[in-house]
Amino acid sequence: MNSISTPTRTRVTMNDVADLAGVSKASVSRFIGEDRQLLSESIARRIEQAIDTLGYRPNQMARGLKRGRTRLIGMLVADIRNPYSIAVMHGVETACRKHGYSLVVCNTDRDHEQERLHLQALRSYNIEGLIVNTLGHHLGELRELHSELPMVLVDRKVDELESDLVGLDNVATVAQALDHLQQAGYRDILMVTEPQDGTSSRVERVDAFSANLANRPDMRGQVCETGETLHSALRTFLDQHGHGPKALFTGNGIATLSTTRLLHELGCHLFDDIGLIALDELDWYPLVGSGITSLAQPTHDIGVTAFECLLSRLRGDPEPVRVYDFPAQLIVRGSTRRRRS
Repeated sequence: MNSISTPTRTRVTMNDVADLAGVSKASVSRFIGEDRQLLSESIARRIEQAIDTLGYRPNQMARGLKRGRTRLIGMLVADIRNPYSIAVMHGVETACRKHGYSLVVCNTDRDHEQERLHLQALRSYNIEGLIVNTLGHHLGELRELHSELPMVLVDRKVDELESDLVGLDNVATVAQALDHLQQAGYRDILMVTEPQDGTSSRVERVDAFSANLANRPDMRGQVCETGETLHSALRTFLDQHGHGPKALFTGNGIATLSTTRLLHELGCHLFDDIGLIALDELDWYPLVGSGITSLAQPTHDIGVTAFECLLSRLRGDPEPVRVYDFPAQLIVRGSTRRRRS
């Protein structure tokens, strides 16, 4: 019986990459690590081509153990199905990759117990830093973890957690929405938000909506939440008369989807019977009726900034806690065409 020998593949080493690229082993190490920015573009390109040609795969875990570092960044997300979370996560991951880090994402699915378990798991992975986009129900665990490593909050404040915060300028964005609606001739506004449930960004938007309308005597506003009562709230709003052209202001992409579906069920002619401006910009907005006017969040920039802020803390930045508030971009479509009062 003849034996068939299986050829063994020789493991590609860092020296192999350096030889093919015509650079030093130290340059390859910089390219793989956090000092890539120290290399010229031509050297970085040669190293990248050599890695692709040879199929080199650095053993990040071994490197982490050797240096006492893992180059892992954790990200705790409340709802991975939320388009906002996905877009921000992409920005974070892009920035991680640029600086030689890997991202570990944990989705709590808005479940308190899952958040606790994920925090335990992230600690066991020896992450170097954590980006948090949850309500922070386990404050004790978060504060304990924060004492060991840097932490950055995205979109949502967590009371008693002294961490940098990156997100949208909610007060300015709500004012921007109402300015646009007022200039377009709308006078009766219903804001639709997901249940506030302690989410700071939702609370800020609702508070800003009420406070801003108090300074606009020619406009009237109401607030309702998504869920079982939204159908009747929309019907009541559509049936009301006497205050002028009506418009809806939806507080995020999920609220926009729920609202648009129910408007179809109610037989509403989009957007002849009612106007609509949505916070967040999603791919399907241009496809509904004459298009949905939106206030686009710079989600990619928010994600990148969250990581870069974390990276500066990893490098020893001792500055006081900072808040990065980004402006929204108004994208006008047919859902807020000009009306006559």
